[in-house]
Amino acid sequence: VHLLRNAGDEVTVTVQYLREAPSFLKLPLGSPGPSSDHSSGASSPLFDSGLHLNGNSTNTAPSSPSSPIVNEPKYEKRWLDTLSVPLSMARISRYKAGTDKLRSNAFEVLALDGVSTGILQFYTAQESADWLRAISTNISDLTLQNMKMANKCCSPSDQVIHMGWVNERLEGTDSSQLYKFRFLALKGSSFYIFSTPPVSTLDWVRAEKIYNLCEVLFKIHKLWPADDCWLQANLYLGIHQDFDLEDQRPYCFSVMVGHGKSHYFNVELGSELAVWEKSFQRAIFLEVQRTG
Repeated sequence: VHLLRNAGDEVTVTVQYLREAPSFLKLPLGSPGPSSDHSSGASSPLFDSGLHLNGNSTNTAPSSPSSPIVNEPKYEKRWLDTLSVPLSMARISRYKAGTDKLRSNAFEVLALDGVSTGILQFYTAQESADWLRAISTNISDLTLQNMKMANKCCSPSDQVIHMGWVNERLEGTDSSQLYKFRFLALKGSSFYIFSTPPVSTLDWVRAEKIYNLCEVLFKIHKLWPADDCWLQANLYLGIHQDFDLEDQRPYCFSVMVGHGKSHYFNVELGSELAVWEKSFQRAIFLEVQRTG
């Protein structure tokens, strides 16, 4: 880059040819360049499905046909992971940083420890929706497993009803940049708000906010699936659009906690909004029933 910046108005670039390039570019076997049994075999469907070049990355100069085969790069017949992101307690982010705009055919997955996949960009809306559905379902299943494990240590009146990630709009702000990830939980008689998920019994007393479920009111603000690739044909909630909106994000709800104070949340998917509504109704009903 430094050389190009200081080379003047006209630049001549000399490109050396790597004879394994046709395999990586999925070109026909008759592409220019010397061929051998080794390079021809690399163009098989197995190679295109996930074999990777494992050799000296700096050796990009063309090799002569007479070079010994032992010096050629070897192909690994296995998947090579560049990054592994645990999905237990992970979260999905579909918004462009600092805006209320959804990414087009893209999203990001963040693990519990903060490791990110980076922005995963897909060619089509359908492909993005398929991956989004698969990853979201996996996270939900793992969350359910964590809930079952936590409930084994809790009394019948102190069971975890539901928990998961949301975005909370910070109080007293009207800027779309001031949203923060929160982890919510409905457990026993209480509604918990965490900055990080509870992974041990002691973490439950370290919540940022704890409210009694008999004193909260859950309200859905809007459902906006019209221009969203995550269609909700089977998740119709039977509610009307609320046009008195605080921002441009879909799938929002608030929880009024007394004295006119409320927390305003947004979830990434319409399916999550449906689950939160059902879970709040169940948790509040059970607590009212217990309290009598």
